[in-house]
Amino acid sequence: MNLIGDKPALYLATEKAPVSRSAAPVLAVRNLTTSFRVNGGWKTVIRDISFDVAPRETVAIVGESGSGKSVTSLSIMRLLPPASSRIEGQVVLRGRDLLALPEEDMRRVRGNDIAMIFQEPMTSLNPIFQIGKQIAEALTVHTDISESAAKAEAIRLLEKVRIPNARNRFDEYPHQFSGGMRQRVMIAMALASRPKLLIADEPTTALDVTIQGQILDLIKTLQDEEGMSVLFITHDMGVVAEVADRTIVMYRGDAVETGETGDIFHRGKHPYTRALLSAVPRLGSMGGRDLPLRFPTVDMTTGEQVPLAEVSDTVARTKRPVLEVKDLTTRFDIRSGLFGRKTGAVHAVENVSFALFEGETLSIVGESGCGKSTTGRSVTRLITPTSGSVTVDGHDVMGLNQSALRKMRRSIQMIFQDPYASLNPRLSIGAAIMEPFIQHSIGTKAQARDKTAMLLAKVGLSADMMTRFPHEFSGGQRQRIAIARALMLDPKVIVADEAVSALDVSIKAQVCNLLLDLQQSLNVAFLFISHDMAVVERVSHRVAVMYLGEIVEIGSRAAVFENPQHEYTRKLMAAVPVPDPARRSIKRNMVVDELKSPIRPVGFNPPARQYHEASPGHLFRVD
Repeated sequence: MNLIGDKPALYLATEKAPVSRSAAPVLAVRNLTTSFRVNGGWKTVIRDISFDVAPRETVAIVGESGSGKSVTSLSIMRLLPPASSRIEGQVVLRGRDLLALPEEDMRRVRGNDIAMIFQEPMTSLNPIFQIGKQIAEALTVHTDISESAAKAEAIRLLEKVRIPNARNRFDEYPHQFSGGMRQRVMIAMALASRPKLLIADEPTTALDVTIQGQILDLIKTLQDEEGMSVLFITHDMGVVAEVADRTIVMYRGDAVETGETGDIFHRGKHPYTRALLSAVPRLGSMGGRDLPLRFPTVDMTTGEQVPLAEVSDTVARTKRPVLEVKDLTTRFDIRSGLFGRKTGAVHAVENVSFALFEGETLSIVGESGCGKSTTGRSVTRLITPTSGSVTVDGHDVMGLNQSALRKMRRSIQMIFQDPYASLNPRLSIGAAIMEPFIQHSIGTKAQARDKTAMLLAKVGLSADMMTRFPHEFSGGQRQRIAIARALMLDPKVIVADEAVSALDVSIKAQVCNLLLDLQQSLNVAFLFISHDMAVVERVSHRVAVMYLGEIVEIGSRAAVFENPQHEYTRKLMAAVPVPDPARRSIKRNMVVDELKSPIRPVGFNPPARQYHEASPGHLFRVD
């Protein structure tokens, strides 16, 4: 599938200003070594990292959690606590060694010559100050400028980062902005003093795919307009391909491979580089396939790819659905005033209908706020729906009392996005997995222990880990534990709510492969909730696209991805980063907008929707 050819209006080809590597580098890092004090000694986490960033160049540092990429950026900015960290080597910015500067001089460098934007803007913005004043403060601290001139410049910067109605939004607070708009505010603040180098530390990781596309386009445009260099830190190889001139691959504190981005992608030599690239799902790579496909894996010692194995078809279409949802509606009342009268409602889910069969994966995809997680929680009755019907393995979920509801939940289990938050930190993982088995009185403690050991082995862990606690595991291992716990009651349906969104790319591939293997061996059905279109394409039998609480398109994976009918589906697909360095000169030309509000006044009745059938089973809403 050629998205560029299919949707030419979504892309603009632009010529990037040439990178001058003959000139002196804006940033020169030599033998950077960073250590942290641990138990009275020094533990080295970054070892002898060296690289240059040329004028107008974008250099990406890529690696997974724990590789040292963020510590590298914090070391360059000297933002690590001096009492518990030690930074050695040289960091030369425009002829000055930053590691040798007094702290007062370093304060003047930060924000003036070198600026940084972080992964989570809400933790970087002060919640009690208006965003306009926070940008103006960055100007008054580093330049001799009046308050009125600082306000005018702050408004100009907000307009420059494409915030609609910037003048009127100057006095608004961070909580009044969406995640994407808050990130734009952070970029405006970083640009306030026209720095020569911008460090972007995972600036798009927490954002929806369409907002991510807008931010990447914005950084490219501002780089061309301001002539600045960019050090881009990420774990997403698709993002690297779209923004970086050169790439540094980090693994456990070492730079294992460095080179032109095209060379890294097409001729990467290190096994870890190949493993990262192989784990990246490519949108459109499933053309001609009807069934899900496991992610490829790479032998970390040889760099050789393990052959793929297609998932066999276990979907029993002739049987009744194991989960059937009809006209599901979930609304949350809004009350205000002295007497708490109802003044409106959040229409989170509106007239949603679908069926899920044994051994099938139905993915619900959409941006934050579209209602997909509320749908998952509504079908499990973790949230009580307003109306509609939900049938799970023959049980009418809406009519069950507490006792019957508890029994019904043996048939449907849930895996949450953050496994650490869903595991009791005071319980060993063995006790956490055994708990539902014991609470439902299915068998003895000995039987629960035996089944826990069996499930841990099935999800790739060992039985001797049962006595450990959640904090002793990595994020990927904790998600495997959550999957084992969900399987403890032999459910017919598992709702996986953003179950792989927070994981590194290789761990994400491993967990997705594990889910596919479990589905094939246990014939379990998955309601897979995600905003990652490339992952959804890989693991799904069918796909439902949600927007503002409603399904706008639903059908087989092949039908939805190869012949998308609704404008919003096409928009989601066009925003997915493609791991192809040849696309570096392409901008999506996406409209800058925020997801519309689902809040409706009292008495509002949603309009009746009409759906057309593009092909058998492939429905899309007519707007």
